[in-house]
Amino acid sequence: MQTIEQLQKLLETAIQNLKFPDQPKQLYDPITYIINLGGKRIRPLLVLMATELFGKNANDSIHAAMAVEVFHNFTLVHDDIMDNAPLRRGQATVHEKWSTNTAILSGDVMMVEANKNLAKVNPIFLKDVLDTFNATAQGVCEGQQLDMEFEERSDVSINEYINMIRLKTAVLLGGALKLGAIIAGASEKDADLIHQFGENIGIAFQLHDDILDVYADPEKFGKQVGGDIIANKKTFLLLKAFELADEASKKQLQTWTDYKTFDSQEKVRAIRGIYDELDIQNIAKESMNSYLNKALKVFDQINVSQDAKSNLLALTTQLMAREY
Repeated sequence: MQTIEQLQKLLETAIQNLKFPDQPKQLYDPITYIINLGGKRIRPLLVLMATELFGKNANDSIHAAMAVEVFHNFTLVHDDIMDNAPLRRGQATVHEKWSTNTAILSGDVMMVEANKNLAKVNPIFLKDVLDTFNATAQGVCEGQQLDMEFEERSDVSINEYINMIRLKTAVLLGGALKLGAIIAGASEKDADLIHQFGENIGIAFQLHDDILDVYADPEKFGKQVGGDIIANKKTFLLLKAFELADEASKKQLQTWTDYKTFDSQEKVRAIRGIYDELDIQNIAKESMNSYLNKALKVFDQINVSQDAKSNLLALTTQLMAREY
């Protein structure tokens, strides 16, 4: 079994070897650009780790891993347009560097390139791989749509929010793991269990993100702490605060979220103050831990040795302990 570091090296080599057509340059250069901006590469790594978990060589699933990485970056290109984001990983976003139309088209062709990578998977597994990939990709689009709709609504429930992050973030982690399991020839039951494990980890991962956005150490965080508060993002923390606040605090929250012009730091301080009074950070951590525990319980049922499970457990611990 390869170490996480060896798998990361295998991934980096495969990413460097991704080949796109030369012409038209304006269509393909943005793909190379966004993929080479780096990032944690968690999703393709999960494909490889799931294949190794079930006793096969990670090289067997490298094409599926590349499909997942290209698809993930495609969603980032289009998300950045929708969010009007100027920066991605500290660099100009594709639509800023080229144009919105180029970014839309480059994103579209990335979906095609993802499929071209999938087509290289062993034909025995291809139908299951395509079904899983398509269900995952569709889920991500559904999650993004819900996220946009939530911006216009004032009555979003916590259950709706959890379902939205499940689709937008978690199904891709679950899908990546299931792809690796299918290619390793895992049983249908085990492939389903690893999918559930990934989804629950994904929800915990996003809740951890929500908490970090408000409570991270600014030195380590690498982006503006309180960005979600400034943007009025309906995170678990904000929704829970509205749910638990008394009339006075609720009014204060409403006033801050209604302001069109405000001092960003003052807004972050005020809303974080309400969160602190209501112990929102710990409530969010409890919810995060319950999804993490649900994931570990499911993982426990997978029919492979503890030794084989060690890499994925180590990565899970690493993801949940991060400070940025």
